[in-house]
Amino acid sequence: MRMTLRMFYCVLPVLCLTLSSPVMAAQSLKLLRADRQQIPAQAYLPDAACKGVAVISHGAGGSEKGYAYLAEALAARGWLAVVPAHQESGTRVLGRSLLRHKPNEALTQMVTDSAAYRSRLEEIGLAKDWARQRCAQGEAVLLGHSMGAATTMIEAGAENLVGVRGERRFDRYVAMSPQGSGLIFPVHAWSAIRQPVLMLTGTRDAELGGLSWQSRTEAFTEMPPGCKWLGVIDEATHSHFGGRGLNAAMENLITSTVFSFLDGGQRCVLPAPQAGLQLQQR
Repeated sequence: MRMTLRMFYCVLPVLCLTLSSPVMAAQSLKLLRADRQQIPAQAYLPDAACKGVAVISHGAGGSEKGYAYLAEALAARGWLAVVPAHQESGTRVLGRSLLRHKPNEALTQMVTDSAAYRSRLEEIGLAKDWARQRCAQGEAVLLGHSMGAATTMIEAGAENLVGVRGERRFDRYVAMSPQGSGLIFPVHAWSAIRQPVLMLTGTRDAELGGLSWQSRTEAFTEMPPGCKWLGVIDEATHSHFGGRGLNAAMENLITSTVFSFLDGGQRCVLPAPQAGLQLQQR
């Protein structure tokens, strides 16, 4: 497996997200894990009555302070959004690993760490419970990017090579930069996912190991039909979905597609075509 240092820096959310300016609308909180460790999180509360809860799972090396563009947009549309930190696959862990390993080795170790995924699933559950105490109505949705997308698909019921089982605690799932079969998922890993799923990638969203962006569409063809969406955004990179380098047009394509998916209800009707976006449904 080959991966250049330049690609690594474009892929890692820790380096793509921590450069963004702080968002004053976010509320900081602590979530208490079963091991008594306090997990930082950022909550984005809607101004009016909430329409549902949304948990965002960050990528490898990220933190609770990332994905503000998406969390703010969700709150503006009435969702109570929470971004929990993933301690075993966050900024500090990645930094320590980079002192001992080459970038591609450090990232590969992190995204294949069973303990990290178990902690992630606990942390998203805590975030959902915290949000539900403040917003009991509406659906619960899990959104994830990169390693967070893997977490999202595992939680939705995907078979995996890290020995972790999801609990299917959410009504809908959004996976940005999802993975194909390989390091994390075996072939046909997604055949048991029944819930609605939106997958988003871009024509410059290369996968770890030098695989083309098309590998990220594999799960779409493997999942059983029934409100499964695949969106491919022209020229979108891995970093764009993480919130770095977004222009207004591309940000609108990402967020408007997410909202169309979340607001579609049981009918799950595709929105009108948009320039720069290829969107299909099964």
